[in-house]
This record gives sequence, structure tokens and C-alpha cells, in this order.
Amino acid sequence: MFKIFSMACISLAFVGCSYVTTPQAAHPSQKVFEEEDTYIMFALRAEQLQEYKAAAGMFETLYEKSEKKEYLYRSLQNALVGKELAYVIERIDAALEGRFDDLTLIRLKIVALSAQEKLEEAKELGLKLIEASNEENDYVLVSDIYAKQKKFDTAIKYLESAYAKNYSEEVLDKISIILYMNLQRPKEAIAQLETHTRLHGCSETICARLIGLYSNENNIEGLLQTYLRLYHTFKSDEAAKNIIQIYAYQKEYAKLSSFLEEYAQDDELLLQMYVRFKKYSQASALALKIYEKTYDVGYLAQSAIFEYEAAKNKNDKKMLAKVVKTLKDALTKEESATYYNYLGYLLIDHAIDVKKGMEYVRKALKEEPKSAYYLDSLAWGYYKLGNCKKAKAILDEVKKLEGGDDPEVLSHIKKVEACLNKTKKDTKKK
Repeated sequence: MFKIFSMACISLAFVGCSYVTTPQAAHPSQKVFEEEDTYIMFALRAEQLQEYKAAAGMFETLYEKSEKKEYLYRSLQNALVGKELAYVIERIDAALEGRFDDLTLIRLKIVALSAQEKLEEAKELGLKLIEASNEENDYVLVSDIYAKQKKFDTAIKYLESAYAKNYSEEVLDKISIILYMNLQRPKEAIAQLETHTRLHGCSETICARLIGLYSNENNIEGLLQTYLRLYHTFKSDEAAKNIIQIYAYQKEYAKLSSFLEEYAQDDELLLQMYVRFKKYSQASALALKIYEKTYDVGYLAQSAIFEYEAAKNKNDKKMLAKVVKTLKDALTKEESATYYNYLGYLLIDHAIDVKKGMEYVRKALKEEPKSAYYLDSLAWGYYKLGNCKKAKAILDEVKKLEGGDDPEVLSHIKKVEACLNKTKKDTKKK
């Protein structure tokens, strides 16, 4: 795991000089020499083309002609990126002439020494730099040197000194990486990150690091809480999706339902949650909302079904008429065995139009002739018509099918058997 941190150090040396003050390209209001703007243009173009040696040379020329330190710094930075490390050190020594009065040059020299693996020399210079500057980034620079020497406890101390100055997230992130990867102190790494979030909030950087650590530790609750903070702070869709997945994994369906209501993005999943918890009023309204957005008639039919299921008085004629009409409208737009059966059963069970209800059920059976539920609906139609013998024959077949032990089916079987027994008794009396 050390490789990740060591690569960060190498990146520091060769790419950005990120702990070195980086002045912008000079654009003075008054030129020092006639061709200054032309040199700047060619130097910047060389940088764009990643011709760092040429860029360094052009900025050096600019410095020699103008004596503006910004050009010297830019020249040396390009030389660093171009891996002209020995040249950088030699040029800085020539510029300083033993003085310690230009901290930017000192920083550049430390980076070059570190890249050359002259770590003791870099460290000695870095400690002097800290005494002179007491700046956050210089503490980080020295910490990187200790980390390259694998003196991680000492590296942490310097990072903590840097962090104490401005509570920098970037510094804290480096602390957590060393604690977790190099010192194998996961609890401490997580604790420091969590403390920061309580005091300063959970930024995307810190939340992302916590998510990585909690994931590695297989700490589901830690992951969930971090994603929740990330979502509530930034309204991140990605965080929301992960929250939904975790709640589903934990089977925390009530919490999932509440979150989905807040998130208001995944209507289909929220609809499933409403149905699961038998919140049929909400399910009916949401299904209608989805229909109005998608024009998928399946949702129109579901809206009607959930309205019926939500009704306290299932014999309410006004409600029944509305549900029946909605189901009929949906079926004119798209045929469905499920909705044919539901409509048929309503007409049969509430004795609205038993024969018409049976016609609808037969349409469902054309699609699924071995459905226990559809056959039960047909049997119930015969029962309502008083043909208990025919109903019993169908229900005997239903018993053999999957779903034949459904409580409603068993209730129908009892009523049909009671009907047959009564018929036998009445026949004997005659």
C-alpha cells in the first residue's frame, strides 16, 4: 500500500512543485526590452507542447534580459518537470550564492534534491525552511521527505502541524492515507476524518476518503452515514443511489421508503415500497403521477387497483364505479391478463355484473390458462351464479396449481363446499 503515497511524492518532484509558490507568467505593464512579449509567447507555447527544456531556456533568457525573478522561477519549474535536476540545483546555488533569502528557490531546490533521492540533504534544507517561513506547505514538503524515508510517524507530526494552521482538507487527506496505508491504523485514520467532518463539514474530498476507508473496512453503517451526509450537503444523485442500495441490502425498507420520498427521483422504486408496506393511497397517487409523465397505461391500471385496495369501504359504489371505469379505459389502450382478471373479479365479487366479469376473466385465462388466481376468479363467478358444482370442479384443479394454497382461494373453497353441502341437505329434505 506504500506505493500510493510514494507515487504522490514522485509526482510532487516531477510535475507540479505543488508546495512551491507558483507565479503566473509575467505580463508587466511596461516591457523591459523590446522582444519580451515575443519570448513569453514562445516560452508558453513550448510549455503547451511539453517541450520543457526549450521552455526553461526561454524563461532563463527572459530572466537574464529583465532580471524579473518570476521568469527564473518559471524556468526552474520547467527544468524540474523536464527532469533536469542537477541543472536546477546548480542554477539555484549560483543564484543564491550561499544566501537563504529567496524561499521560493529553496523550495525548488528541496524538490530537486528529493527527486534525486538526496533525502538527508533535502530534509536538512527543509527544516531550515520551516524555521524561516512557518508556512503550511513547507511542513507538508518536509513531511513528504520523511515519508520517502519511510519515517511515517515523523511525517505525520509535520502534517499535523500543517493541518493545525488552516485545517486543510488536502493535508488531512494525506494524514489519513499514511495512517491507513503505511501505519495500518485504520481506526485513527477514520477518527481524524470524522472529527474534521463534525467541526468543518463533510466536503466531497473528505467524504470520498471516508467512503474509501469504510468500504475497505466493510463498514456498511459508516458508508451509509457518509453517503447520507454527502447527499444532504450536495444533493448528489450518485450518493442517493448508493443510499438506496445500502437500505435495500440491509432490508431497511421503511427507511428506504422515507428516503425515496425525500429524494423524489426514483418514482418506480418508491411505488414498490408503497405497495410493500401497503400504503395504497400513496401508491395510487404515485402510479397516476407516473402515468401522467410516461403515458404507460399499466400505471393507470395500477392507480385504479391501489385506489380500491386503499378504500376503507370496499362496497362504496362511487369508488367502485370509478375504479371499474379506469380499468376499462386502461384495457382499451393495452390488453393485460392481470388487469382483465382484476376487473373481472371486481364485477363478480361485488355482484356488479357477474357474467361480464366472467368474460373478462376468460380473456385473462386465454393468456395464462393455468393461472390458479384466474381460475379461482372464474370459479367465484360460477359460485355467485349459484353453480357451486362447476365452481368446485374448477377449484379442485386450482388446488393442484401453484397458488392453490392462497388464503383467499382456501376461503372460496370452504364457501363452495358449504354451498354444495347445503344443496345436498336441501335435496334430501325434498
